Amino acid sequence: MVNLKEKPFCLGDEAIQWVEDTIAGMSLDEKAGQLFVQMRKSLDEGVIKDTLSKYHQGGLRWQGGDRNQVYNQNKTYQENSKIPLLIAANCDNGGDGCLSDGTFVATAVEAAAGEGTKTAYDIGYVAGREASSVGVNWMFNPCADIYMNWRNTIVNTRAYGDNADRVIENIREFINGIHQSNVACCCKHFPGDGVEERDQHLVLGVNDLSVEEWDQTFRKVYQTMIDEGLESIMVGHIALPEMSRKLRPGIKDEEIMPATLAPELLTDLLRGEMGFNGVVITDASHMAGIACMEKREIAVPKAIASGCDMFLFSNDIEEDFGYMKAGIEKGVITEERLSDALHRILGLKAKLGLYKKENVTPAPEVKEQVVGCEEHIRLAQEAAERCITLVKDTRHDLPVDPAKKKRARLVFIQSTPTTKAYKGDPVKQVVVEELERAGFLVDVAPNFHDLEVEEGPKPENMMKMMECGSMKEFREKYDVVFLVLNIKGYAQENHVRLRWSCNHSSELPWYVTEVPTVGISLNYTNHLIDVPQVHAFVHAYGNTRTSIRTAIEKICGKSEFKGTASDTVFCGKWDTRL
Repeated sequence: MVNLKEKPFCLGDEAIQWVEDTIAGMSLDEKAGQLFVQMRKSLDEGVIKDTLSKYHQGGLRWQGGDRNQVYNQNKTYQENSKIPLLIAANCDNGGDGCLSDGTFVATAVEAAAGEGTKTAYDIGYVAGREASSVGVNWMFNPCADIYMNWRNTIVNTRAYGDNADRVIENIREFINGIHQSNVACCCKHFPGDGVEERDQHLVLGVNDLSVEEWDQTFRKVYQTMIDEGLESIMVGHIALPEMSRKLRPGIKDEEIMPATLAPELLTDLLRGEMGFNGVVITDASHMAGIACMEKREIAVPKAIASGCDMFLFSNDIEEDFGYMKAGIEKGVITEERLSDALHRILGLKAKLGLYKKENVTPAPEVKEQVVGCEEHIRLAQEAAERCITLVKDTRHDLPVDPAKKKRARLVFIQSTPTTKAYKGDPVKQVVVEELERAGFLVDVAPNFHDLEVEEGPKPENMMKMMECGSMKEFREKYDVVFLVLNIKGYAQENHVRLRWSCNHSSELPWYVTEVPTVGISLNYTNHLIDVPQVHAFVHAYGNTRTSIRTAIEKICGKSEFKGTASDTVFCGKWDTRL
């Protein structure tokens, strides 16, 4: 059972009394509801009131909109909830994870590339200030995964390095930054992602390290954070089979479950051996990593019975609420386990001071003072300056002086559009503007998706994309090629790779043999597996104007590259280093 006087809660008598009185006054429905963190389904106040009165959710997670929209959403939920809500956000990179007008500071992999841990602190600092200014009190961050497998793109940009010590240093400082605001943290995705290439959104994740290897890596990360007072842990739909076999001798392969449904990993290991006293929450419950493992009516209460305190999202709120309540009534969730979970949930709310009205929703003017403020913009600029990385320049093509090599060809590769509403990637125009600002004359290579939008779907578009033309004329026309990669994506394929806009495309890097070519990644760090032919390659880490401008300035020699690339960027191949 939880001890609310010990870390991470460290509650005094007044706060503990609020927890006890609140739980004592709850109906069964209210107790069942507290176990859920729900996604916002509507901004209509009537719908919100009705949902809260029926299902009594303990938390909310969905931040969509600008500072005013999110503030009004959160304020409406809190004003209509009998018990104050934990309101969570995913702010991996800064305030932009919570607000459309929030500040992007840097990605985790960018922070890991910079010297020291200042960038990680700044990400947390900005995220905490901007999120809390709109009523967020719980951060589903930091990502405590370790980027061991270069094929893994679900944590590629979100992992603070490829070794445990580097991850620990950075997530500690991220948490310190967050804690400058009244916001709790949540390390994820226990027992650890980054070992394999598959995505738990699509399939059961498997961390297949041996017990000894896991102890030296992921256990080291989580144990350090637990010992330092981490408030909560998000459990991934990730199995840890060697540990399960150790803790449950004779367990059959078909009995091995994701950690969210594995009491040996939560109750025995995380609570027992590792001594975690805080809140445990599942990752999103619509992911295939849990949804394909048990029937929903079994999985919902089983997650709590196994050791989770909160269940993230519902497929059908009425149905899932019924499954949870039935699990309590049938004893799947024992009275002791239910009481323990409720004490942890209410204990976290008490730690945040939510039992005092003045701590629930900030004054409306705070967001105007904080979101996108000059200080936060400056920190983002400093992060770009500190961390943008020259991965390689094996033929000494850099710096590129636009006064001498002015005529530039831009080949811009983006994620494949997934909607008929596609009208072009706005980042391309930012790249064009920033190259022109630096002094280049920019000619943009055709892109199949844009041709289909601009000229209408027709076979000629494919033929046009396949035409490379005369090499002699190309050399006479261009001094330099910029191959800019803006690839993102998740929950659609298990690992995301560079994809040209059509087959046999003229975008392919044949031009590297004709004129100097500079590759720039605006997101993932593993693109060299697909373009090893590019001999000058830069990681800008972000597709914001600040990141793009700073990368171009460094390419032009206006400032030095300061970031350092991990060996994982070479994807275990010799030719990527050439």
